[in-house]
Amino acid sequence: MRVRFIKGHLAIFSKILGGRISPAIAKGLAGHLKAHGCLFTFVLIGQDAPHDIIDDLWKQKGDLPGFFGQKGGGCSACHYLTNPALPSDGPEKGHPLITKKVPMENCVRCHNRSGRIGISYQGVYEAEGYGTPYKDGDVSKNRLPGDRFFLELPPDIHFARGMTCIDCHTRNEIMGDGTRYAHFEEQLEIHCETCHTSLNPGVTSKNNQLNNLNTQTTPPTLTSKLDDKPHPVNLPVAASCEDPGHSRLSCQACHSSWVPQCYGCHVKLDKSETHLDKLTLQETPGWWQEGRSYIRYEKPALGIWNNRIMPVTPGCQDVVSIKDEDGTMTDSFYSFTMAAIDPHTTQLKGRSCPDCHTSTKTVGLGEGTAWQDETGAWQFDPVSLGTETTAGKVPALDAFVSIDGVPLQKSFRPNMRPFQAEEIHRILTVGKCLGCHTSGQDPIYHPFPKDPVCLFITISKGPK
Repeated sequence: MRVRFIKGHLAIFSKILGGRISPAIAKGLAGHLKAHGCLFTFVLIGQDAPHDIIDDLWKQKGDLPGFFGQKGGGCSACHYLTNPALPSDGPEKGHPLITKKVPMENCVRCHNRSGRIGISYQGVYEAEGYGTPYKDGDVSKNRLPGDRFFLELPPDIHFARGMTCIDCHTRNEIMGDGTRYAHFEEQLEIHCETCHTSLNPGVTSKNNQLNNLNTQTTPPTLTSKLDDKPHPVNLPVAASCEDPGHSRLSCQACHSSWVPQCYGCHVKLDKSETHLDKLTLQETPGWWQEGRSYIRYEKPALGIWNNRIMPVTPGCQDVVSIKDEDGTMTDSFYSFTMAAIDPHTTQLKGRSCPDCHTSTKTVGLGEGTAWQDETGAWQFDPVSLGTETTAGKVPALDAFVSIDGVPLQKSFRPNMRPFQAEEIHRILTVGKCLGCHTSGQDPIYHPFPKDPVCLFITISKGPK
């Protein structure tokens, strides 16, 4: 059986065994991926594809009620538009519109959970389940699919200027380029620097030329693929973005002012109960239940990924409990992981110097107070000392690393890590100077000494 994956993030399987997969393996992949909602654009081709496997792999649009029924349908998952001039049901229902100008709402049907980049881009932050702020004596009317409340925060500057997903993201990123990738991000070829550069603007990291960026204008002009609106592409401010002390900073580290941070999931499997399978609408043995501890957006933490400083957020912070068929707890364990993210919340103005250099949360320690003792050693007093769970005591959910540089959680990739002790101490030391030396252009920062001596403190203490 020959298999072709239209969706890019499924390309990892496209060359298994030379592009040929046995029916048994295909069924196994189908069950796993369909359970995770990944098979909405998965297509089988070839005359030797058994019908039962096709049935397993296919997710029909409109087969379920509500928002989930809008997903699926192969190519129509992205390229489908309802015709507003025709009824949506009944004998007069017309054929849907098929377009290559994919609107943003089609993208957000999938990209609204996990990293939440589709809704964050629009300034929509999935909030706690309290429904605050209350209005007219009732909970908030701001709701996402799945009965999730949301708050309105500053949208990405590109969204505010009228740009949509396909203005940046390319066909090869979305539909695959024929190469097997182990991770989603390896298929990406668009970065901030693809456009915002004076060196070959519009050339992607995979050496492809964007077809909607005109480099003959000054500055270069990106044309929206939905409405043909021109967008001038400006260069970064050299004084801020090309500072030698910030050479490892990614654009996102400064310009992503907020990031969805979903902390602490308790996952429970109770084999004595049943659960509704939302794909088949059938009750199946075993009840999986998941609940988060809390969600935040402010003061995104930073870490190192591919030797670049990037925003990081909880990837999976799971405390897992397992009950047997009699309802007796048989096992419990935890696994906490932090992940790098491009949150798609880019702002025109970057984060302030104190927001990074005086924030223990930003450097990965978590909320708390850091100081230097009489010997000059850095100390840290956290707000949270960790939590007792069914799996034992777990570290503070917002603590990626200790003040001594010891990682407290896993990293989602081998080449990602928290700041090391020397890096943490150096970042916080700069913060001590910001009270007086408020400008990044101040001569004391160029270069910043390893062990700065504060003349003000020396004079105020007087001679020894």
